[in-house]
Amino acid sequence: VQVMETSKRVLTNEHPDTLTSMANLAFMLQSQARHEEALALMERCFQLRELVLGKQHPNTQFSLNTLSDWRAECE
Repeated sequence: VQVMETSKRVLTNEHPDTLTSMANLAFMLQSQARHEEALALMERCFQLRELVLGKQHPNTQFSLNTLSDWRAECE
């Protein structure tokens, strides 16, 4: 959490490195069975990556695929 907050402060919310920290935190939350928090954070990460990097960027696609997988696991 500290890494992501520092990235936001130093690099802005939309910087690709901040978005990577956000995705990493979402994975950590998912590994701790904090599924709702992880899903919400990855959704935000995907939205920002789509806005900043574009729909076709590999990181955006990775976030989208991760969301699909996590949503399927919740069903």
